[in-house]
Amino acid sequence: MTTQRIGFLIWPSTKPLTLALAEEVLQVAQRVHPDVVYSLSYLQAEVGQEGSWRLPGEPWNGRLEGCHKLFLLADEPPAAIGPALSAALKQLARGGCMIGGLSAGVYPLAALGLLDGYRAAVHWRWQDDFAERFPKVIATSHLFDWDRDRLTTCGGMATTDLLLAVLARDHGAELAGAVSEELVVERIREGGERQRIPLQNRLGSSHPKLTQAVLLMEANIEEPLTTDEIAQHVCVSRRQLERIFKQYLNRVPSQYYLELRLNKARQMLMQTSKSIIQIGLSCGFSSGPHFSSAYRNFFGATPREDRNQRRSSSPFELSSTPAEKG
Repeated sequence: MTTQRIGFLIWPSTKPLTLALAEEVLQVAQRVHPDVVYSLSYLQAEVGQEGSWRLPGEPWNGRLEGCHKLFLLADEPPAAIGPALSAALKQLARGGCMIGGLSAGVYPLAALGLLDGYRAAVHWRWQDDFAERFPKVIATSHLFDWDRDRLTTCGGMATTDLLLAVLARDHGAELAGAVSEELVVERIREGGERQRIPLQNRLGSSHPKLTQAVLLMEANIEEPLTTDEIAQHVCVSRRQLERIFKQYLNRVPSQYYLELRLNKARQMLMQTSKSIIQIGLSCGFSSGPHFSSAYRNFFGATPREDRNQRRSSSPFELSSTPAEKG
C-alpha cells in the first residue's frame, strides 16, 4: 500500500467549492477503496485579505518537495508570483512532479513558462486574455487537459471530472466509476468535451431557425450580416425571422445582434490590452465614435470609462500598449 502525497497550493481568490470538489473526490476514493491512500497537504500561496474565507493549511514556508502531485488553485488570475515561489515551482517541475492548475491556477503555471508547448484548459471567459498573454501555451476550451505531466481544468464542476480521470489513470476505471456513483455524478465527462452549454439551452429554445440565426451572428462578429442576409441563409423571410426573435427572445434580430457584439467588446476590453478602436473594429463597429456611442447607450458608460473602472477594482492588470491612445 503506497501513500500518494498530493499538495494544494492555494491563492486567496480560491472559492471553497473549487477546493472542496477536488478534495472530496480523493477522500471518497479512500473511503470506497481501502488500498487507496492519499496524504493531502495545504499551503497558502499568499496571505488572504480580511473578509475572505479562511484558507486551509499554513502559509507557504519556502519548500514544496515531497509531492507526487501539486495542484495550484485560484479563481481569479493572481497578480504576481514571488521569486522564491517561482523558483520552488520550477525546481519541482524539473524534478518530474506532476503539476496541475485548477481554474485560474493555470495563470501562474503559464507565467512561469511551465505550460509552454502544452495544452491547457482555460475557462471560456478568460480565453482572449490568456491567449494574448501566453502565446506559447496551446489554450483550449476543453473541460480539462492532461498533457504529459501537466493537468489543467477550466474550473467549476470540471474539477471533479479531472480528479476522476486521475483516479482512473492511477487506480483503474472501476474505482473512478465507484467514486462517481458515490458522489451521484451522472456520468464521467471526457476532458475534450466543450465548456459552453448547447446554444439552444442558453437561448431557452430549440427552435431550429433561431439557433441557426444566432450561430450565424456569433460567427460573424467582425463583419456583421444584415437581417435580410441572415434570413436568406436560414431560409425564412425577414418578417418571419423577426417574429421568431420577438417570440423567443423578445427583441428584433438587429437588437440581439448588437447586444451580442457589445458583450463581446466588453469581454475584450476587460481581458485584453487591445486599443478601444481595435476592439470596436473587431466587433463590427465602423468607427470609434460609433462604437463609443452604442456602448454607452447599452452599458451606461463609455468603453474607456468602463475599462478604467474595472481595472481599478481588479486584482490584476493588463499591460497597456501605445495603441491605447486610439
